[in-house]
Amino acid sequence: MLKLYNTMTRQTEDFRPRKDNQVKIFTCGPSIYQKAHLGNYRTFLYEDLLVRYLKYKGFDVERAMNLTDIEDKTISEAKKMDTDIKTLTDDVLAIFRESLNGFGFIMPEHLISATESIEQTIHMIKELVKSGHAYEHQGSYFFDPLKAENFGKLFKLDMNRWPKQKRRFRKDTYNGNRWNLGDFILWHGNENGEHPYWDTDLGRGRPSWNIQDPAIITMSIGSQVDINCGGIDNIYRHHDYNIAIMESYTGVNYANYYMHGEHLLVDGTSMSKSRGNIIYPEHIAAEGQDWKDIRFFLTYRHYRKKLNYTHENFQKSAAKLHSFRNDLSRIRSQADIGSVTPEVKTLIQKIRPEFEAHLNDDLSLGDGFDSVHRIIRKLKNKSMLTPLSPDALKNIDNTLHKIDNVLNVIYPKQIRS
Repeated sequence: MLKLYNTMTRQTEDFRPRKDNQVKIFTCGPSIYQKAHLGNYRTFLYEDLLVRYLKYKGFDVERAMNLTDIEDKTISEAKKMDTDIKTLTDDVLAIFRESLNGFGFIMPEHLISATESIEQTIHMIKELVKSGHAYEHQGSYFFDPLKAENFGKLFKLDMNRWPKQKRRFRKDTYNGNRWNLGDFILWHGNENGEHPYWDTDLGRGRPSWNIQDPAIITMSIGSQVDINCGGIDNIYRHHDYNIAIMESYTGVNYANYYMHGEHLLVDGTSMSKSRGNIIYPEHIAAEGQDWKDIRFFLTYRHYRKKLNYTHENFQKSAAKLHSFRNDLSRIRSQADIGSVTPEVKTLIQKIRPEFEAHLNDDLSLGDGFDSVHRIIRKLKNKSMLTPLSPDALKNIDNTLHKIDNVLNVIYPKQIRS
């Protein structure tokens, strides 16, 4: 049985979807005011691994992902670049799609931008006002966390710290892993006519970042999901905001499992513009590296452990993958007429159970890959003494193709589903 680490309970739990054989997932998408970096793609790829493994196990998966194409940072970046917001976000989105294609990423069934969810945003805010969870102040709308049941339950926020005097936080996002102990914004009122804005029942304004995910979720996959995914930074504020909005609006439990991926470091330090060490996958590919090598590097180490990108670490990772492929090529080159021996048959039959045992353990892909490689190496050694039959080779390839529907790194052709 698949076991996943649930951030909500801080425990590894058996995965049981709400409905047999059907899984709904929401994965946090990019803010498309700037290009996604290697660390962002590490998060997207562990989520892709999750989807692929669920499909491998026979689940029907429906996933939604947001595209944040309007927020404070988008407006600021467009002004800085002296361009309009749509041109900026369209250009960044094109790069994002191209990179996902390079990685062989399975596209979500619902990939929805914030500007496509305005109608649902307005509806949700109006309902939250009716229920007493949200209110208007000076043309903007805010959510009152004290009106939400068990606010901060994902982070395990100590509500005894909450100030007695009302405070409001008007920005979409705030730098750093900090908690803003006060009401958070849902709708930015606009009285000065500065673009962009929408004229709505709430007045002229635009949606905040905090309401965008709930609006996209409810307009695409409904009131509840099985798994909510994102990066570890989302444990601070963002996902608790989402939970509070979703559960206050729907009156039901939002998600049963929460998964969060760890950071990617560069030469042992976090990426930042000030350090000048932000790495983009398209730049690595432009230097001649294969997209599958990049994917393997980003997915081999467990998603809940920090990953350190260095040139040496990347080369070691690529060498590991190439060694696997070389061993497989040696097996093929030694194939000859004959029968499948019982010993070879037993080794081939072990491949999938070994792989699944590790993937069932909270998606431990690296251990799963290594266990399969050990078997392939044994088969290679046997083929050097006694060539394997074409039937044995066919069985190996069929088995590895099934596994590569999850890994998507073994064979040159990109496997999408």
